[in-house]
Amino acid sequence: MPKMRNLKITLAYDGTGFLGWQRQSGGRTVQATLENALEKLLGHRARTIASGRTDTGVHALGQVVNVHTDSTIPVEGLLRALNASLSNEISIISVEEARDDFHARFMAKSKKYVYIIDTSPVSSPFSARYVLHIDGGLDISAMNRSAAYLLGEHDFTAFMGAGSSVKTTRRKIFSADVFSRAHRVFFYIQGSGFLRHMVRNIIGTMLLIGKGKLKAEDMGRILDGRDRSCAGPTAPPQGLYLIGVEYHDDHDCTGGIETRKKRPKRALFQ
Repeated sequence: MPKMRNLKITLAYDGTGFLGWQRQSGGRTVQATLENALEKLLGHRARTIASGRTDTGVHALGQVVNVHTDSTIPVEGLLRALNASLSNEISIISVEEARDDFHARFMAKSKKYVYIIDTSPVSSPFSARYVLHIDGGLDISAMNRSAAYLLGEHDFTAFMGAGSSVKTTRRKIFSADVFSRAHRVFFYIQGSGFLRHMVRNIIGTMLLIGKGKLKAEDMGRILDGRDRSCAGPTAPPQGLYLIGVEYHDDHDCTGGIETRKKRPKRALFQ
């Protein structure tokens, strides 16, 4: 009998045409699309475990999932076959042999997101699905100062989306940075985990700061107040990207094929 394998799959996707990551009835999702492709190739029911969910319209450059299989298809062959069978909305970046106990969600050390804002005078129809276009400039310095209040471990109730069901609203933020390239503004954040709509609610608040409607120090006040009504509106989904997931060294994979190299976070947006 073939040995059960645990595969770690890293993928990128354009979230525009999907109702988010998680499989659900009555809607097209990334999870269902990937699992259907896996089942045809592996010859058995395949259920993926993702590092986390992404909402409708949110994109990913480095979503991570794991799946168990007794198929003997080499990882190189599975990588090629998956990319051949999936539409151009989803790309498989790597397929690796993982340890038996690897769990894409529970063993994640941190997740990294970026939100992209376009401040060009006129919105381009070619980027409308991938950035948030706003009129007028933004005070990048004030936005960056506000990001400093997010660092460390805090209760992020003020930035949690309605209808959330979590054991704790405390999360630890390792890095938060706002920078610009020409007419593009990037908000990068890395943390132990994120509440539902948390990054988009932070962005909605930062945009008020960038436009001078709030001060940078108001970010700290809102955070400490733990009142969602005091924070800014939820920013639209199309500017948000899950760019990567980091795992503890003792849960690294044992080998596989990968099609990208690590790059500094800012190098991704040059």
